[in-house]
Order: sequence, then C-alpha cells, then structure tokens
Amino acid sequence: MVLTLVLNFISQVIVGVLGATAIAAVGFANSLIFIVVIVLGALGVSVSILVARAFGGQRRSDMSHTVAVALVGAGSLALIGALVPLLYPQQLLSLLGASPTVAAAGAEYLRLNAIAMIPTVIAAVYSGAMRSTGYARSPMIATFITVPLNTAIAYCLVLGVGPFPELEVAGAGWAVLITSVLKLLILIVLTYAVHRIVDWQLPDGLAEWRAILVPLFVLAIPLGLTELLWSTGTFLYNVIAQQLGDEPLAAIQIASTMEGIFVVGSIGLMSATTALVGQSVGLHDAPEAARWARVLTRAGVYTGLVFGALLVLSALAIPVLFKNAGHTVQVLAMIGIVINGLSQVVKVRNMILGAGVMPSGGDVRGVVLGDGVSAFFVGLPLAIILGLFTPLGVVGLFLARVIEECVKLVIFTIRTRRISWEAVVMRETAAHA
Repeated sequence: MVLTLVLNFISQVIVGVLGATAIAAVGFANSLIFIVVIVLGALGVSVSILVARAFGGQRRSDMSHTVAVALVGAGSLALIGALVPLLYPQQLLSLLGASPTVAAAGAEYLRLNAIAMIPTVIAAVYSGAMRSTGYARSPMIATFITVPLNTAIAYCLVLGVGPFPELEVAGAGWAVLITSVLKLLILIVLTYAVHRIVDWQLPDGLAEWRAILVPLFVLAIPLGLTELLWSTGTFLYNVIAQQLGDEPLAAIQIASTMEGIFVVGSIGLMSATTALVGQSVGLHDAPEAARWARVLTRAGVYTGLVFGALLVLSALAIPVLFKNAGHTVQVLAMIGIVINGLSQVVKVRNMILGAGVMPSGGDVRGVVLGDGVSAFFVGLPLAIILGLFTPLGVVGLFLARVIEECVKLVIFTIRTRRISWEAVVMRETAAHA
C-alpha cells in the first residue's frame, strides 16, 4: 500500500505539471470513484474475516464457496456502479459541484476510472482471501509489478513522451485502467494456479447460496454503509473546498495524497487484525482473539507517531514537487500536511479499531455509528462554518477533519470495550456446529 500511494503521488506530481486545475480535476474524480470502490471493497473485508475463520477451522469448501460468491457479487455491483460515471462523466462532475474547468478537465479521466473500478473491486476479494490464508505477500507482488508500470504509462501518456500521444489528464486514466486489469490477472493466477488457496466452486443449490450470502452480506452491508458514510464525507469536504476555488481544492488533494502515503504505513495492522483475530475465533480461542486485538491496537499508536512525524517533515518537499501549482496551493498544502501529521496517531487508531477490531468482534453497528456521527454531525458542519464563514478558509477544513477523527475515536473506544470475545467465539461455534 505504501508503494501504491508513493507511486500514485508521483503520478499526481506528473499531472501537476499541467497546473492546479488538473490536480483538482484528478482529485475530485478520484474522490467520487473512491466512494464506490471503498463501499464495494467491504466485500473484500467481509471475505477476509469469513475466510480467516474457515481457514482456522480447516473448512476448505467453505472458503471456496465464500470467495466464488463474493466475486460474483462484487463484479456485478461494480458494473452497476460504473454505469453513470461511464456514460455521463462531465455531467456528473458538474452536478456534484465541480467547477466548469474542473469538470471539463476530469471527464475522460473519470470515465476511464469507472471502467477500472470493476477489476479493482474484484481484486480486493482475491487480496482479502490471500491475506487471511497466509499469503499476504502475493498482493504485494502484484503491486510491485503493476504500480511502477502505472507511473511509467502515466508519464508517457500525460506528457506525450516519445511515440506516445499527449493525452494530458486522460493519460493518467488510461494508466490506471491498464494496470488494474493486469493486477487482477496476476491475482487470479496466484490464487488458483500458484498457491491453490481455493477452488472455483460455486454453491450447488439455493440453500447453499443462502448459507454463504447471508453471513457475507451481514458483515459486508454494515461495513459498506460505514465506508459509504466515510467516503461520502471525504467527497463532501472536496465539494466544500471547491466552493473556495480550484486552488484550495488542489491543496486538499495534495495534502490528502501525501497523508495517505504515511497512513498506509500502518494499514498492515488493520489487515493483520482481521486475519489473526479471525483465525483465533475460528480456532475457538477467545483469549487469543482478545490478545491480538490489544497488541495490534497498541502497535498502531507507535506506528502512528513515527509516520506522523515523517509526514510533517514531508511538507518541506511540496514547493519542489509542485512548482507549477502556484505559491498559494503550495502554502495551503503544507499547512494541511502539518495538521494531518500531528493528528495521524488518532487516524491510525480509528483505522485499526473501525476496520479491524470492531468488525472482527461483530460490532459493525458501532462502526456505522462512529463514522456517521463524527462526519455528518461534527466534521462537515464544522467544515462549512470554519471554511466558508470564517477567515480560516481551507485551513478550517483541515481542522474540522481532525476534530471529526477525535470524536470518532471516543465512540470507537467505548464500543470496543463492550466487545465480548467469548460471545463471538460462541456464535462462531454455533454457526458451524
């Protein structure tokens, strides 16, 4: 994930050569596609939890059925989600608040990313299954192959290097589409031919389909809802920033992308939580599940502090990397990076609790509650007040996001302390008795 975001950041630097409007257009389009990808990516998390439990209980047939059903569901839903941005990209961007310049610059990029969303969502299912069965390196290998290629293709197509056409912003979209398809193909080969983690095995009858779909979506729907709340909140921050102009929107995109590089330094702890806690539940070992939850949450504090400090230092590189973005964009992005870095330990803890510990402990309602209340009753109202009605402007948006994360942390911490791992193990035992 670190490699992915580092090279995506390089792609943003490449697009930044075209100016602040290009940066804003790519960021606005990405935040829109991100909503669908992250919501449907909940199936990957759901698969990860269920496969980890089946793997711990040595139930290979259940693993194969779960992965196959999730692939069918993820592919179908991704295709539906891609239709509107595929057919009406510029109209959609304008309708959702993009300025005319941003909508025009980002339309083709949005269309290409809508297509790329389909293999991306399907790949998340394979990645979740691999991480829960001891093959966490395999998604990393696929990333090592495809992400550098994405950067190289983007560089050639955005700037028109050598025999390649100069497609500007759309060139970055083509790079994403090509490498998304390639990554999916690699994961398919690794899953079925190299590691033979599962078999392609659909359930035989309606009863078997129901037996897989119910637990899959019992986990995935609340997770998808909370991801919808979170990603929609992120998108609405961009909409508010757009009201301040293309330059504030570009600054938020730079700060958010740079922050993402350092936040994902801790994301392995989230995946480790779903895998290790899930395997302990599958083995009917409640004390071990509770121990892993404590250990990995505590580890997030240390990684959040370290990577947060590095994020603050990275602000010094912005004037060099984004020379063509303008002085205003550079200063605002640097302020946002510093604010995000100082609060990163809170965000990392929320990530581990909200996407790892709580779903593994069966408290997906708590995740929905935390994301919904913090974003829509605290963060966004504050962003509107501070951003649009005070001199703080875009700095007010950064501060509002930090306050939102602090409120979320309080809610997540309270809900986590209520989880009974003994009860989780008893439910798992009863389900497979």
